[in-house]
Amino acid sequence: MQSIISSEIFIITLVAGVYLAALWLYRKTRLALLHPLLVSIPALVAVMSVIGIPYESFRQGSRMINFLLGPSVVALGYVLWEQVEYMKSNAVSIMTSIFVGSLVGIVSVICIARWMGADHVLIATLEPKSVTTPIAMGVAEKAGGIPAIAAVIVIVVGIFGGIVGPFVLNKLNIDSKIARGLSLGAAAHGLGTARAMELGALEGAISGLAIGLMGVMTAILVPIVEWVMSLF
Repeated sequence: MQSIISSEIFIITLVAGVYLAALWLYRKTRLALLHPLLVSIPALVAVMSVIGIPYESFRQGSRMINFLLGPSVVALGYVLWEQVEYMKSNAVSIMTSIFVGSLVGIVSVICIARWMGADHVLIATLEPKSVTTPIAMGVAEKAGGIPAIAAVIVIVVGIFGGIVGPFVLNKLNIDSKIARGLSLGAAAHGLGTARAMELGALEGAISGLAIGLMGVMTAILVPIVEWVMSLF
């Protein structure tokens, strides 16, 4: 029995089944707190605990899903290509927004963490909170942080941004598709982009672009901001 529940076919089926059930629940209720990503993660943990699937077996069994994360991100390039002319005409505003967003994100987390008494290791771990996981882990490690914790923080930030982001944008009466896409991609990376794609093709394309630009900008700005902040 253990060999069956630890097999790759069973685990992939389990992951797909739990996600589809969570997606059905979300479409029925349309409640932000029941977003598929927010529901499926604890649901999978609960099922694994009940039927006794070790994490190592789950990691090995779900490697195909993990592998497909790369191609899925690359697939965003097609959506970007469809909107390339529109983005060219707004290149200055996009780059300015990414720069300001990255700078504010880094400076704010440093100031808040210092105010709450956090040490350098924790601050370095928190600095890349708004970029996609592989980049965040690399930036955190170079800055003296803990990559594993940085990955967890990125996931939490992404879930929170994907759920709360559209609500905040609606309350602030932000109707610009570019602004909505940029904010979700820059603040909540891949999970925010998934949410942006639900809003529209342009929002999804801009959000996908924001993931890459935000990663590059954060990697450049983190050491510069750390040096400047160390002077105060």
